[in-house]
Amino acid sequence: MVRKRKIKKIRLHSEGNDILRNSLLAIIAVNAVLYFLLKDICLLPVYVVAAICVVLYGIAVNFFRCPLRQFQGDVERTVVAAADGKVVVIEEVEENEYFHDRRLMVSIFMSITNVHANWFPVEGVVKMVRHHNGNFHKAWLPKASTENERSTVVIETPEGHDILVRQVAGAVARRIVTYARENEECCIDEHMGFIKFGSRVDVYLPLGSEVKVKMGQTTVGNQTVVALLPEGPKQPEA
Repeated sequence: MVRKRKIKKIRLHSEGNDILRNSLLAIIAVNAVLYFLLKDICLLPVYVVAAICVVLYGIAVNFFRCPLRQFQGDVERTVVAAADGKVVVIEEVEENEYFHDRRLMVSIFMSITNVHANWFPVEGVVKMVRHHNGNFHKAWLPKASTENERSTVVIETPEGHDILVRQVAGAVARRIVTYARENEECCIDEHMGFIKFGSRVDVYLPLGSEVKVKMGQTTVGNQTVVALLPEGPKQPEA
């Protein structure tokens, strides 16, 4: 099935509304106080602080940007990147939270400069949503997937494959937002969640999936094809 549909145009993610508004008010207040204190002495510190504030605010705005994206192509068996970033893991691993067997894991690391909205990587029905409190190790470390604060979403595709997506907080990230709800249908092009300030997303695929990305490759959320799932339904659970 080829999906071509219109979605609402969003420039900045709603998760940034409070942060951006409060930050702007704080910047205005700080610079106003400095100006009135130093206007008759020396305005150079005011200019320096104002420049720094503009740069930092620009970084924050860039972080919360939410570009309009539509996946153009066949969504059957297709797994798209759940996030902007860089592929840091492609390997067969033991997944012990839900499957308790071996899966193909593809991980995307998001730096602070990346868009931090997360998309559903496949079409299907959400079977499970589970949040885990945890540590805040650096997101690219292997132990981050099992020890850091994280949110796990399991999606069953129309072909019968179960796909696990894990949002993982990093050393700086302190909030994971997950929009997925159990028993609801999900589609490529829809946001699955958002992670604030540095993190990663792991996707666990059935063995036999055809990986379409390479280590170190840059991904674009909801655009880059990460893998093709095996043909036919999944094998019955043992």
